[in-house]
Order: sequence, then structure tokens, then C-alpha cells
Amino acid sequence: MFGRSCYRETNELLNRAFEKNKVLIASHRGAWGGNIPENAIPSFQLAMEMGADMFECDVSKSTDGVLYAFHDGYEKRLLGVDKNIETLSSSEINKLFFYNSIGEPSGVHVELFESVVSFFKTGELYNVDRSWGKLPKTIGVLKKYPWAIKQALIKSHTEDASLEFLNECPEKFMYMPIVFSLKDVEKALSYPEINIVGMELIARKPEDDLFLDDTIRYLHSKQVFAWANSITLSNLPQHILFAGLDDDTALLKSKDDAWGKLFQNGIDIIQTDWPFQLKNYRDKYFSLC
Repeated sequence: MFGRSCYRETNELLNRAFEKNKVLIASHRGAWGGNIPENAIPSFQLAMEMGADMFECDVSKSTDGVLYAFHDGYEKRLLGVDKNIETLSSSEINKLFFYNSIGEPSGVHVELFESVVSFFKTGELYNVDRSWGKLPKTIGVLKKYPWAIKQALIKSHTEDASLEFLNECPEKFMYMPIVFSLKDVEKALSYPEINIVGMELIARKPEDDLFLDDTIRYLHSKQVFAWANSITLSNLPQHILFAGLDDDTALLKSKDDAWGKLFQNGIDIIQTDWPFQLKNYRDKYFSLC
């Protein structure tokens, strides 16, 4: 069981998913391509159909405080504008639409974050990313929908403002800090009133502390799961998220040398851009164990 026993009821859907599947699959921004954009309800639905156990939804905020399902910084590629979405008003954002994979208008507008939360209400798990700096607004939307408390997994860096807010927040949503060092791990664990269920481990090299088996065993002793990203953002060093055990290696070279090693390392949740392929590999891998 992951999470403290006092939060057992809140965390029951997550732990039920772990009982069913030894390792969970998180789909990065849903399953997107063609005319279906990332961070949109159809992409999230497709990800679940492809075998993901949860999907990731990014959050951005307009200048007038409206939350959208969008990863800021990708406006030029996705929306054809040079401005950061967080410098735009909701009326300006509502006029924008996604461009598809061939650079043509898709006819799809940016989703409200609240539309995502209200739509998924039958036990789907999702990770809320990019919520730091806007946690009060994010929690404000989530708590309007009673089912969200058991489905949403909040994520942030371990900056003081986020941890202090979550520690004092009456609603104990599941939380996963992004950690880059053992110092980050201990800092997050020092807050007694946060419902920490897991940690996203960023390890650039195999010798990094957060890559080591001892670290993952330590997290498990604290009833905390280990999350690793196998997504391949680019070949740049800053985009190595878990010592090069990534989707490109799995798909183009050897699944055993990427996803298989994540299983062997004790990783509990793998975030990928290829949920269907990872699910097929996971099912085969554990059927042989």
C-alpha cells in the first residue's frame, strides 16, 4: 500500500490499480497525433484505451485566473503563436486552436482544466502536472468535483511555497513531488500533513543517488512509490530523465534494456509516450516471472 494509512480511503483507487498491475503506465499528455492534440479529452480517452493506467494533464493559467489543460512553452508548435499562454487572457486563449501533425488547423480549441476534471469521473487516475505556482487555483477546481479527490495526483517541485500550501490544505489530495536529490526526498517527507504517495525521480546518470536500488527500497519503506520517465524529449543532456532508459531505446533497440531495466530497478510507475507498446511488454514480462 502506498501512502500513509490515515489516507487509505483517498488512495484506494491508486492502490487498487497497483494490486491489479505490478507496474503502472502513465501516458504523457495522453495519446496524441494526427488531428488529435495532446492535453485534450480525446487524447486522454485514447491513452486509457491503449492500456495506460493513468494519464498526465498539464495545467496553465490565463492572466485572469482561468486554468487550461496545456503545457506552456509549446505555443508556437501547437497553437501557432509566439506568446506564452500564461501571458494571455481567457478570452484570447479561447480564440486559439491547435494545429495538427501536418501543420494545419485541427478545429480543436484548448480545453479548460475544469472540463477535464468534470469529464473523468468513473475512477480514471490522472497526474496533474505544471500546477506549481497555481496550486490554490488547481485545488479549487478539483474540490468542486467530489470524485476528483481519489483520482487526481498532484505534482510539483519541492519549493517551500508548494509544500507549505499542501501541508496546510484541508483537502488531502494525493501528491507526488519531483525530486532531483536525496535532499529533496527528505525535504518532502518532512511535511507530516501531506498525502505523499510517490516521488518522480530525476536521475541523469546511473551513478546518481536517485537511480540506485537502495533509494527505491528506501522510498518503499516509507510507503512511497517510485516514478520514472521513459519519455524521450530530445537527445540533449538536460532531457535525460532516468539515466537513458527511455522510449527510444525500448522501441528502436531493446525493450529489455530500457523498460525491462525499469522493472528490475523497482520502478512502480513509468511515464511513456507509447502506452500500448509498454502495456504489451509489461503483460508479457510479468507473465514470465
